[in-house]
Order: sequence, then structure tokens, then C-alpha cells
Amino acid sequence: MTLIQIFALIALGSFTGFSAGLLGIGGGMMMVPFLTFLFSIYGFPAESIVHIAIATSMSTILFTSLSSVRAHHKRGAVRWDIVMVLAPGILLGGLIGGGKLFALLKTSWLSLIFASFVGFSAYQMLLNKKPLPSRTLPSKPGMFGFGAVIGFLSSLVGAGGGFVSVPFMLWCNVAMHNAVATSAALGFPIAVASVLGYVYSGYGNPLLPTGSFGYIYLPALACLAIASVITAPLGAKVAHQLNVGQLKKVFAGVLICLSGYMFYKGLTS
Repeated sequence: MTLIQIFALIALGSFTGFSAGLLGIGGGMMMVPFLTFLFSIYGFPAESIVHIAIATSMSTILFTSLSSVRAHHKRGAVRWDIVMVLAPGILLGGLIGGGKLFALLKTSWLSLIFASFVGFSAYQMLLNKKPLPSRTLPSKPGMFGFGAVIGFLSSLVGAGGGFVSVPFMLWCNVAMHNAVATSAALGFPIAVASVLGYVYSGYGNPLLPTGSFGYIYLPALACLAIASVITAPLGAKVAHQLNVGQLKKVFAGVLICLSGYMFYKGLTS
């Protein structure tokens, strides 16, 4: 990679790491569209660009989630009781979504799936509905099932799961700061299961560039991980100092633009 490409990846990793720590939604929502654009410039095979972008993005969550959750845990914000009941379903869903199904889906379909869920996440941020005061988290079987949905969807779009888990926890009357912190903790099991699937499903694929491990492009991962690990705790620190309501609206606007780009990519692939 050239120095310009390395600096571009470091800048992207810094911004998405900060965003992940701040809002608990996982950097993948920001990272995948930009990586798709950068990998197009690099001349990667069109059939694999979105696959590589999603897998590489998810791989960074292995590092950012640990960095972010450490900062949130110091403030006692992580609901570990929620993490424990959601994690088993997340692992199952992530393995299924990141496995052969991921490899079978064409670039156009992955782009459209990603765009749909990013758009949904932005809509949820803007809607900001208040839950019924009596609503609580479901039983353990219900949490397992919902965890499987989170893991499955996250592995398909390369995001940390916060685009589903944060609105779900808020809907169940979990406090905002706890929901963000708990979502950061859930990012690690999501990433572990998904990465195993990406490596398995992409192993031996002749359309992948040199430096790939399955669908994961290791040179980009190194740049993104280093930058995002540094900035994720900063985002987590700011999250406990600010009212993030207005910031969520701004971020939702950015997500809508990125969703539009991925829709365009999907329709023209």
C-alpha cells in the first residue's frame, strides 16, 4: 500500500473507533462504505469488494470492542447480565451468517442488505420513541433468539450489532449509557463468530487480493485496528460526559448518506 492509502485507512479507523465508543453502534456502519470505495480504487475484483470490506470491518471490532468496553466497564456502565444471556445466541447467529451463506451472496445483494439495515438504524435514531414504562427485557429463551438475530445480521453487514441491540435495549427501558456500554461488550462475541465464518468461507478463493486471510484484508486491518483502538476509549469517555441526543441526529444523517451510497453500489454492481 502507498503512504496515502495508509493515512486514509488510519483516518478512517480513528473516526470509526471514536464513533463506536461514543454511540455503541460499531464502526462497521461507517467503515464498510468507505472501505468499499477505497477497495474499488485499489482495483480489487468487483465480485469480492463488498465481501472484503465487510469482513475487514468486522475484524477491527475484535480490537475496538475490547478497548471500548474496558473504558465503559471502569464507569460501571456495562450490563454484564444482559451480555451473558445474549452472547450464546450471538455466537450461533454470527457463525451462520459469516459462513458459506456470506460467500454465496453476490456483491449486489450484500450491498443492498447493508444499505437496508443502515437506513433502518438511522430511522430508529431519528424516531427516538419512548418505550412503555412497564416494558422489560424478555425471558432467557427470548434473549437467546434475539441474540441469534443480532449475530446473524451483524455478520452479513460487518457491524458490531449496536444498530439492533441499542434500540432493542432502549425499547426495554435499559438506560442509554448502559445500552451503549453493553452494546460495546457484545461486539466481541459478534466479531469472534463472524471472523471465523469469514476465514472459513473465503479460504482458497482465487478472487481475493494478496494479503488476504479468508475474506479479511490484513494490511487494511492492521491500519484500522491500531487507529480505532486508540480512539474508541476517547469516544466512550465523551459518551459519559455529553447528552448524545443531538449528536445521534447528526450521525443518523451521515448514515442515511452512506446507506444511499451502498444502495447505489448494489444497484449498479
